[in-house]
Amino acid sequence: MTDRKTTAAVATLVLVVLVALALRPPFTAIAPLLDRIQQDLGLSTTFGGMLTTLPVVCLGVFAFLAPKLRQRVGDEKVVVGCLIVLLTGNLLRAAGPVWALVGGTVVVGAGIAVANVALPGLIKRDFPSQVPMITAIYTVCLTLGGAVAASVVVPLGQALGSAWQLPLGALALPVLVALLISAFALRHASAARPEPISPGGLWRAPLAWQVTVFMGLQSMLAYVVFGWLPTIAQSRGMSPGLAGLLLGIQAAIQAAGSMTVPVLCRRLRDQRLIACGLAVLIATGFVVIVLGPAPAGIWIGTVVLGLAQGAAFGLALTLIGLRSPDSDTTAALSGMAQGTGYLIAGTGPLAVGLLHDLAGNWLAPLGLVLVVCAVLFCMGLLAGRRLQVESVVRAELTTVP
Repeated sequence: MTDRKTTAAVATLVLVVLVALALRPPFTAIAPLLDRIQQDLGLSTTFGGMLTTLPVVCLGVFAFLAPKLRQRVGDEKVVVGCLIVLLTGNLLRAAGPVWALVGGTVVVGAGIAVANVALPGLIKRDFPSQVPMITAIYTVCLTLGGAVAASVVVPLGQALGSAWQLPLGALALPVLVALLISAFALRHASAARPEPISPGGLWRAPLAWQVTVFMGLQSMLAYVVFGWLPTIAQSRGMSPGLAGLLLGIQAAIQAAGSMTVPVLCRRLRDQRLIACGLAVLIATGFVVIVLGPAPAGIWIGTVVLGLAQGAAFGLALTLIGLRSPDSDTTAALSGMAQGTGYLIAGTGPLAVGLLHDLAGNWLAPLGLVLVVCAVLFCMGLLAGRRLQVESVVRAELTTVP
């Protein structure tokens, strides 16, 4: 690797790490502050639930913009632009009125959605032979950023003497730091412009849909945990404080889980065994939490879920890069998989809540989760094969040598 390429690769890695640390806090910080937000603004529980669901919908809707944007201005400029959008959204949410809170959430969701899609293309372009490892670094930073924000946002509000406005506004600070440092990445950005792409063929490719459904279902199960784990734990006798801690621990453990992906990928010829094993572990974690002895079963199930879901998220992002022959196809497949995938994911927490209300217990939602895990297992068998989708630049189906 030449000095120029080495410098560009280092700049890309710095950009990936900084952006990843800034992407999750705007989402994870809302839940701990939601009660105070509802009290101060007089919002209903339904409206509060909308605030937690809206970002997921934005991740799906705005993800489809990313491939065209990167084609117009290049990868690095798209990501830096997302930081500017994210900074604006965080400040808008902290302004106070309901319209600013909702509008800022949409703006934040748009910036995160486009960055989510663009970053796998950057990784594939500058680290084509190290996709699992660099993706693992990216997912660890995502997870840690979200876990830290969820843990400090309430104490920060108490220290600042503000119920929720200043803590939400403080989330703009790491974004601002990332934006300033990202100037280094722009100076060393690749001079190559992305190829003109025609990603329509991906929507007719079975392998692309298999990757997309795998992405969507593992995200769905993750958002079920984010939305309902504390409630399930409380229904089994755990205190609200411990139930909240349980979710924070689960999120932190995901970082360790995501780091197992590159190790496993190096040892195995393809990713089928990894994907199927993770589907089984996720199902096991849910079963132990709902049916195992309390409280020991809840803690054990939470650890299993944290490790498995962290690895599953890392694997889903890794598959986007491994199933693509070039960075342009990676960006297009990333847009399809994350756009459609997050729209699929948004239905999970709602369906679990409806089933619980109808059945009056957690057995019916557990049945739905196990069905989703079974489909995830099947998608893992298909998406984990050592194949690549048709290139959006040159139309061909290739097998990885």
